[in-house]
Amino acid sequence: MPPSLPSKDLAARAIAFARRLDMSVLVLLGALAFDLAFVTIVALDDIGPRFVDLGLFPGIFTMAGCALWARKRAAVAGMAGALALMGFTFFIRYLAIPPYSSILANLSITEVVAGVELVYYAARYTRPGVAFAVVSSLVVGALTAVFGRYPYGELSGSTVIQAMLFGLLLLSGAVATGMIGRPRRVRDPQNEQRRRTLSRINALVRGQWPLIAMLAVSLLIEFSFTYESGSRGFPVLFCSIGAAVVAALSPRRPRDAILLVAGVLLLSAVVTPFLHLGYDYQLVGGIPPTQVIAGFGVVVNLVRAIPIVQAWPRIAVLSGVVAVAAILNLSVRGWRVIKDPQAIGSLAVFAALLLGIAIAIGLFLRSRDSERAQVVRSAVSDAQTSERMALARELHDVVAHHVTGIVVQAQAARMMGEKNPQLAVEAMGRIENAGVEALAAMRRLVRSMRGDAPAGAGEFAEQATTDLAADLRKLVDAGNHGIHTVLQLDLPPNLPHEVGRSALRLVQESLTNVGKHAAGATQALVEAEVTGGELHLRVTDDGRDRTHRPAGGSGGYGLVGMRERVALLHGRLSAGRGPDGGWRVEAWLPLEANGETDG
Repeated sequence: MPPSLPSKDLAARAIAFARRLDMSVLVLLGALAFDLAFVTIVALDDIGPRFVDLGLFPGIFTMAGCALWARKRAAVAGMAGALALMGFTFFIRYLAIPPYSSILANLSITEVVAGVELVYYAARYTRPGVAFAVVSSLVVGALTAVFGRYPYGELSGSTVIQAMLFGLLLLSGAVATGMIGRPRRVRDPQNEQRRRTLSRINALVRGQWPLIAMLAVSLLIEFSFTYESGSRGFPVLFCSIGAAVVAALSPRRPRDAILLVAGVLLLSAVVTPFLHLGYDYQLVGGIPPTQVIAGFGVVVNLVRAIPIVQAWPRIAVLSGVVAVAAILNLSVRGWRVIKDPQAIGSLAVFAALLLGIAIAIGLFLRSRDSERAQVVRSAVSDAQTSERMALARELHDVVAHHVTGIVVQAQAARMMGEKNPQLAVEAMGRIENAGVEALAAMRRLVRSMRGDAPAGAGEFAEQATTDLAADLRKLVDAGNHGIHTVLQLDLPPNLPHEVGRSALRLVQESLTNVGKHAAGATQALVEAEVTGGELHLRVTDDGRDRTHRPAGGSGGYGLVGMRERVALLHGRLSAGRGPDGGWRVEAWLPLEANGETDG
């Protein structure tokens, strides 16, 4: 085995595992990875006792496990999460483990994410009374952790207000989202529309996960800075949240999204100088990182959706807003940026570099989307062509076979009717049977074209069983071709279905041609045997060259259809005059499944 195969197999398994994970699991795993890295670094630094911070891990892992468990047992997992918050709060307080704050004071990122997911699953999958009890318990557990884990005195008033505000926002969002996604027993148009909307949002999120991940990280950073600045940072934070939401939804309406982001950036730039913020997280000209990433994302999605010529005016508007924001926010302290050409040049180069990268990524994604669309169109066209060819072969091989028998029997009845009326009556019976079979075959063909065949049934599966010998005897006994036929069969009972079905169609078309083209033929011979891993078919007759137009005319597609069937199985076909006169058709069909079939 080549050494590269195990790695490819491992990569394929990893990709399949990632596809089975939903967004909530990915967010939880991302938060857990952050906590693992952050707490480990803090535990090993020189500030305070070493390794004491590792005492936060049991609570973090327990909450993460409860969030994963909530997908199967939402109520039980929610109550377990509430008890874990309270229990590990006493544990942390008793051992004097210094907690760290994220979105909520004294709660790690994993605990906050897990708590939000527990609220969401309780609101979505449990009865209203149970959901109220679970959510209330989680709120009590979170409040216990916020106010009970701080071992160095009371929390400041601003920290309490911020914790209450952010906690209320997270709680309201989780409950509202869970209530919207609750399964409905009665399927009405309104619920179906809501379900389709949620499905589109989920697909949009999956397609935007790199951008959403970067926006989430930057928002988390801004949350931490907002704690330091107090309530003065809320306006900028809300502008960043709005820009992030617009950027995440921008693929649906990219032309409008870039203008909305430009408006949010302008509002943030105008408001920031009046807030007198006590911190500095300016990335490009005083613009918060979330807004920078949002602008980057909307440029990518705009260039991806429309030609670059049409995108330039809107990109120019966003670039102008960024320039205004840089001037407003960096000139607050004595207008120094205007007096420093080097600073202006550095900012311009950095902004131009980001813009160029965004445009390059958008063009790359646009090219990739175009290639994928072309591949899909080609695949659809090939599938349609293959389906048309398969239906054409079935129409020619099956229906034409019965119609040819009707014509042959009608000609015989007309020729023998005056001499022997009894033969004419018998011929009429055979004509009736052939007509019934032709009608049934036509109905099967129409059902196949309409897609109404039963699940798992192939085209004309009723006429091709797993026993090729029985199928051939039934075909010969029907006698629709009007020529006495002798069978010489040496077939095993376990032929592959696609091989047996194609063989039946080949013999059927050959006998149809005998009835139509073999002038003066009195007998046909059908031989079928398995030799050397192949099914060998031979159909011969004792007719002579055709001297008149065949009954019903000749469409010229019989041999074409037979060659197509044989080619699909990677076999060989020979058709021509035999050494003793008459016509001979021979086919060799491999028994191994090394080709595609039409059925």
